[in-house]
Amino acid sequence: MKKFLAIALASLALISYNVGVSAAETKKVCIDKITKDGKPVLDKAGKPVQECKEMKVHQKLEGTKVPEKGDKK
Repeated sequence: MKKFLAIALASLALISYNVGVSAAETKKVCIDKITKDGKPVLDKAGKPVQECKEMKVHQKLEGTKVPEKGDKK
């Protein structure tokens, strides 16, 4: 019975983790590679070489303003 309960809890934890991870969207961000002296690295065609990464973009949530300690209503 303990093994069954442990397996059930582990599967629920994995399901909830996957739901939270997949909610974030990804965005491709590219920046030009730069040498140590500050000049851009160029490829054979003369275009700057770019380094790209996938970054997560999180949704901004709107909320109410938190009152300061001195404010009393």
